[in-house]
Order: sequence, then C-alpha cells, then structure tokens
Amino acid sequence: MIVVVMGVSGSGKTTIGRLLARSLGWTFVDADDLHPEANVAKMHAGIPLDDADRRPWLEAIRRRLENARDAGEDVVLACSALKHAYQQYLEAIDPEALQYVFLTGPEPLIAARLAKRRGHFMNPSLLHSQYAALEPPEDALRVDVSPTPDEVVAKAREGLGL
Repeated sequence: MIVVVMGVSGSGKTTIGRLLARSLGWTFVDADDLHPEANVAKMHAGIPLDDADRRPWLEAIRRRLENARDAGEDVVLACSALKHAYQQYLEAIDPEALQYVFLTGPEPLIAARLAKRRGHFMNPSLLHSQYAALEPPEDALRVDVSPTPDEVVAKAREGLGL
C-alpha cells in the first residue's frame, strides 16, 4: 500500500508522514529529497516551479514507488502532489493501492508555520502560489492540521482504516 500525505508547503507533510509511517511500521519517503538541485535553488530563490521543472522530480518519485510496489514494501510518501495531473501520474503505479491523505488548514495558520521554519529550501513567499495551484483529489481523506501531530495521525489512521 502507498499512502501519499499531500498538501501545501508547511501543512505538515513530513512531520505527519514520518509519524504515520512509524506508527504503521512502514517506510517513509520524503518527496522533497528527490528534487533535482536546480529545483531546490529555484524554490530557495522564491521562484515557483513549473510543470517542466517538476517532471524529473515526479519521475524520480514514481521510480521509488514502483520499486516499493515491486518489493511489496508499504510506503508513506510526503509529497505536495498539488495538481490532478501529478496525482494521476503517481496513481498509475497502482490505483488500487495508492491513497491520498490531504492535509488541510487555513492559509494564515500555514503561513505562520512557514515563518517559524528554519533550514528548509521552500521560500515562504511561494505559499500563496501553492494554494492557487492546489487541486486536491476528490476521493482524498481530508484531515485538518490544526490539532497536534499525534491527533492528526490518529485521524488519518482512522480515516484510512489502518
């Protein structure tokens, strides 16, 4: 099974994804680790990525997930997966085994979290562009990120039936 913890930057994808994977005994994969250096440099400079920038990143994610599927490895993937086209590209790996957990929260809350974050390449000025590009899957499990991370993970597990 593949659970994609998705949402805008600052929604808690990495934190929730790691906690969820640990609670399930699954492998955690952070899609941020698969960005080419050119993408990291653009985001650090406050330049939004376009579809051409995201293509090699999505291909790397897909290869990692295909390897997991082929090895029978259950994975929690933290990935923005902002657009339907990106989601469909990832779902093609195994539509029956892939589920989305969409982390939701008001933009002011997420902006406040980003303002406190240190050492991450994502420039907080890009948050609004992420909300503008966001196309959550209709069948995604929506989980509000306002509560504590442990409560968010508990809601995700409950909603996924895990």
